[in-house]
Amino acid sequence: MNASMLQEDLLINITPQETRVALIAQASVQEIHIERTLERGLAGNVYLGRVVRVLPGMQSAFVDIGLERAAFLHVADLWQRMLSNGEGKTTAPPPLSIEKLVFEGQSLLVQVIKDPIGAKGARLSTQISLAGRLLVHLPQDSHIGISQKIDDPELRDSLRQRLGQLALQHDREASMGFIVRTNAEDASDAELLDDIAYLRKTWSAIESRMRLSQAPALLYQELSLAQRVLRDLVTDATRSIQVDSHENYERLRAFATEYMPGVAERLQLYRGERPLFELYNVDAEIEKALGRRVDLKSGGYLIIDQTEAMTTVDVNTGGFVGARNFDDTIFKTNLEAAQSIARQLRLRNLGGIILIDFIDMGSTQHRAAVLDELKKSLSRDRVKVSVNGFSQLGLVEMTRKRTRESLAHLLCEPCPTCGGQGQVKTARTACYEILREILREAKQFNPREFRIVASNAVVDLFLEEESAHLAELSDFIGKPIALQVDPAYVQHQFDIVLL
Repeated sequence: MNASMLQEDLLINITPQETRVALIAQASVQEIHIERTLERGLAGNVYLGRVVRVLPGMQSAFVDIGLERAAFLHVADLWQRMLSNGEGKTTAPPPLSIEKLVFEGQSLLVQVIKDPIGAKGARLSTQISLAGRLLVHLPQDSHIGISQKIDDPELRDSLRQRLGQLALQHDREASMGFIVRTNAEDASDAELLDDIAYLRKTWSAIESRMRLSQAPALLYQELSLAQRVLRDLVTDATRSIQVDSHENYERLRAFATEYMPGVAERLQLYRGERPLFELYNVDAEIEKALGRRVDLKSGGYLIIDQTEAMTTVDVNTGGFVGARNFDDTIFKTNLEAAQSIARQLRLRNLGGIILIDFIDMGSTQHRAAVLDELKKSLSRDRVKVSVNGFSQLGLVEMTRKRTRESLAHLLCEPCPTCGGQGQVKTARTACYEILREILREAKQFNPREFRIVASNAVVDLFLEEESAHLAELSDFIGKPIALQVDPAYVQHQFDIVLL
C-alpha cells in the first residue's frame, strides 16, 4: 500500500446541539465520533467523590460523584504508591483488601475511565492520568513509560532518558510520571517541554479546585470532542481537518496554535454550499452502520448483532460465485469480510467480546491467511484489540476495548413495540392468547358480554380465518364476544373488557 492511500481527512460538523466527526481514508468513512451537548461523555473527567458504600465481597466500592447513579470503583483501580527497594528500583505494594483502603464517607480524588453504559454506572480509578498531545501525565507517580507501539528497544531507552531530563529541566522539585505517546517519537525537545508545561498547569488547577471543593464536585472536564480530535486523531497521515463552523474554526485554531502549532496549519474552514457530511456521503454511511446487514463488494454479506454481553458477526457468501471453485469462493469472501469487519468495528465503535463466524474453511492455510488479514486490518485501529484466533467451534474470538457507547446505543433506543428483541408475536399467536384468556375469565366471571380490544391485524384475523374458532368459543361459554379495533395497539397488545 503506498503512502498516498494511507492519507486521512478529518471532517468536523458542529451545530449548537452536537458535534460530529468523520475520519475519511481510502475514499470511505473509517470512524464516526458524535458528542451531544446534553449528553457529553464523562471519560477522562476528574472528580472529588464521596464513598457511599464498600462491598468487601465484590472488592469494590460505590462512589458518589454527583451523577444520577453512583460510580463503581474496583480494588484493582485503587492507586497505591510504588515501594522503593533502596537501589533505585520500585515494586508494587502487596495487595490489600478494599475495606482496608477506603471507608464510607471518605473523600476520594477519582477519574472516570469508562462512561456509564446501559444499566452500569461509570467506572472509576484513583490513578489520575491527563492526556496531552505527546504525553500522558501521571501526577501521582514518578515512572516514565513508553507506548507499546514504539517497539525499538534503543528508541524506548532514548525517549525515557530524554524525557526524564526534560522533566527535571521543567521542575527539579516535583516528582513527575509520564507515558510517551506514539506520536512523540519524532517530537523536538521544545514540543515535549510545551506538553509538560501544559499538563503540569492542568494538574495544578485540579489541585487548587480540590482544596476549595466539597465532595461530590467536578474538578476537571475532558476537552470537547473537536479539541480531542486535534489532540488524539491527527497524525502524520492527516492531510486536512475541515470545520464547517466559522466560530468554532477560530476557537479550534486558537487552541491548536497554543498547544499544537503543527496541527493548526492543516485546519481548514469549509465554505461550500452543500453540507460537509453530505459532500462526503457520511450521513448515508451512518445509516448503513445502524443496520444489521453489511453488503460486501463480492456479493457476500455480514450480519452484525450487538447484545448486552457481546457482539456477533456472521459471514455469508450471498450471491458471490466469481471464483473457479467453492473453496476459492469461501476464501475470497472471508478475506473481504475480514477487512470489512475491522472497518465496521471502528465505524460502529463496537467493544467488549466479539465473536466472528467466518464461513467454514477446510484449508489450514486459508484459515491462517484470513486470520492474518483480520489482524492486519485491525492494526489500524486506535483502540486496543486482542485476537485469540479460531476456537474449537471454528469461531474467531476477539476483544476490543470499550470506553464509550457504541454508535447504535448513542443514536438509537430499543423499539417500543418489541422491547429491543427485534421480533413481535404474530397476529395468530395473539388471537390464540386471547381465546385462552376469554376461556379462563369465563370460568371466574359472569359478564353479559366479552369485548376484545386489539390491533387491526388481530381483529381482521378474527373476522376472517379465525372466525370459526371465535364462534365455537362463544357457543361454548354461552356469551357473545364483540370485537373493537384500537389503532394505538401494536400487534401483540390486547385487552378483554367484561361488559
